[in-house]
Amino acid sequence: MADARLRRQLESGGFEPRAYVQRLSQQSDGDRDLQEHRQRVQTLADETAQSLKRNVYQNYRQFIRTAREISYLEGEMYQLSHILTEQKGILEALPAALRPDREDLLPGGTAAFPLREAEDAAGSQPQRSLTTLLERVEGAEHLLRDSPSRQLLYNGDLQEYEADQTAHLQKVHVFLLSDCLLVAVSGRRGGYRLDARYCLDDLAVVNVKDHPPAKDMFKILTCPENRTFQAENAKVKKEWLEVLDEAKKSRARSEKRRKEEEMAAKAPPAPRSPEATVKQVSGNPFDEGEDEKEEAGVDLDLDWILELPEDLDVCIAQRDFEGAVDLLDKLNSYLGDAPLTQPVKELKAKVEERVRQLTEVLVFELSPDRSLRGGPKATRRAVSQLIRLGQSTKACELFLKNRATAVHTAIRQLRIEGATLLYIHKLCNVFFTGLLETAKEFEMDFAGNSGCYSAFIVWSRSAMRMFVDAFSKQVFDSKESLSTAAECVKVAKEHCKQLSGIGLDLTFILHVLLVKDIKAALHSYKDIIIEATKHRNSEEMWRRMNLMTPEALGKLREEMRNCGVINFEQYIAEDCWVNLSYTVVAFTKQTMAFLEEALKLYFPELHMVLLESLVEIILVAVQHVDYSLRCEQESEKKNFIRQNASFLYETVLVEVEKRFEEGVGKPAKQLHELRNASRLMRVNPESTMSVV
Repeated sequence: MADARLRRQLESGGFEPRAYVQRLSQQSDGDRDLQEHRQRVQTLADETAQSLKRNVYQNYRQFIRTAREISYLEGEMYQLSHILTEQKGILEALPAALRPDREDLLPGGTAAFPLREAEDAAGSQPQRSLTTLLERVEGAEHLLRDSPSRQLLYNGDLQEYEADQTAHLQKVHVFLLSDCLLVAVSGRRGGYRLDARYCLDDLAVVNVKDHPPAKDMFKILTCPENRTFQAENAKVKKEWLEVLDEAKKSRARSEKRRKEEEMAAKAPPAPRSPEATVKQVSGNPFDEGEDEKEEAGVDLDLDWILELPEDLDVCIAQRDFEGAVDLLDKLNSYLGDAPLTQPVKELKAKVEERVRQLTEVLVFELSPDRSLRGGPKATRRAVSQLIRLGQSTKACELFLKNRATAVHTAIRQLRIEGATLLYIHKLCNVFFTGLLETAKEFEMDFAGNSGCYSAFIVWSRSAMRMFVDAFSKQVFDSKESLSTAAECVKVAKEHCKQLSGIGLDLTFILHVLLVKDIKAALHSYKDIIIEATKHRNSEEMWRRMNLMTPEALGKLREEMRNCGVINFEQYIAEDCWVNLSYTVVAFTKQTMAFLEEALKLYFPELHMVLLESLVEIILVAVQHVDYSLRCEQESEKKNFIRQNASFLYETVLVEVEKRFEEGVGKPAKQLHELRNASRLMRVNPESTMSVV
């Protein structure tokens, strides 16, 4: 209630900080009230910051979703605009085509011949015009010799631009013939030089949406190149689009009639067998249809098959990958087990070139050079289409390479915080969240490709190595304390366990990659304890501890209770005295703290490392006590040393052995033998301790 009132007060429009602080300082009773109030204000500030972060994140997600929807809608509107433009052109050309008084136009400048009439025209005027024009084009003289019936349908000047419509390349003159498209550039003595020739069967025409200052443009798509041209104005562009479309349709109709005539001429009259006579007499239409189907095979003269290469080019240009793969599936389903005739071979060669181009575009979509925003779901479209094309292995390789780059980028962009544990929390959240999303997306995309799962396991190991490099650099290379390292490793292990919910257990890989650094940390901390113990041993006077105040005694009692020393009360004397030496007490606290932190880092590969480290640490204290007992001559001080030795052997070593067995899950033979050797030394004080 008080926090809500404070929030309303701070959020009010007339809030004045200076007056508020002055009033607060006058009303407070002391430093404690100010500290408590400061804590409440800080809590509100943290809650406000978290709320702002959540709102920003939510708005960012909505922005990304909106941008993606806008992109999809833009593509759909572009396709719709292209369809409406085609329909409008057909409707406008229909009344002119039906007029009986329509006159032919001569091919001067951008004039065109009516296409349907040009198919059957045998007059000399179009031929003379074509001859006159081609004589001016260097390198095009052979066109009339190759096909004397070839006619000029349309020609005119265009401006050529780069594919991205940014830079002007050159001025060209384009000739549309009845079977091909010629692109010429300026030549010698005011003429032209042939630059390229494209067959009408192998090109597609795509309208380019106006984006000022680039306007009145259209594309000629061929495999493997695309060319972008700009007309003088919108009217000329419209004429080019209409005449190119009509020329392609006329060419397709002519090719269909030619093939039908060739098939009819090549097919000899089959002799009539008695069975065929019986079938003809019986008039069974089903038997007759089956015979015709067996003789003719698949029909490649269907409109959708003739237009298939062009439709694939359009789909690839408009990034309609699903539509392109649907067309390929439709063709494969139609052909089925059809005999591999020459027309089928030619069709498959054209289609395979488009498949190669489509594959290259999909590979680029998955390349790490593309934007990595959107997470693994952003790759689903390209991956699914590659799988449908039979490229599961390539799709798996590119998907994992894309996600590896994303993980590396996310780790690299993570800001290094001052507090190591805070940075490790952020690192684990970023890495394991990305790994979890990648695993779920991989399982969804490659559910029917079990052979790809081994590749994902290999990728997970390499990704974990990337994570451990960043982890070790911050935790172990910076020489953090063993307790901080233990907490960081614990956080990483907890995140690994969360992945087991989807069947992915990377704990073993984490252990293998961290074992070297953890070994080095244990050895380093062990050396620190041994050096500190030796230093205290060198200054040992074997005197009782005097804690001076009950508060200090209570604090020590709590510390020893945390170390597992339950019989510490029997060593407490009157007036805050403790019947133990400073060295033994300090050794006990330091050794038990080392054991607790080391057990947090423990896994089977570290068993002997931890055990040997404990033995080395304990031997330093035990050998010092052994040496003191043998060298001390004063009986009272010798009894005090025996009392400390009893505490060390019967309490500390027993607790170390017990906690080690509980943390590891099995007894430690070396610790047990060390304790037995210590017991023998107590029975025979003149004996010497040897390293176990």
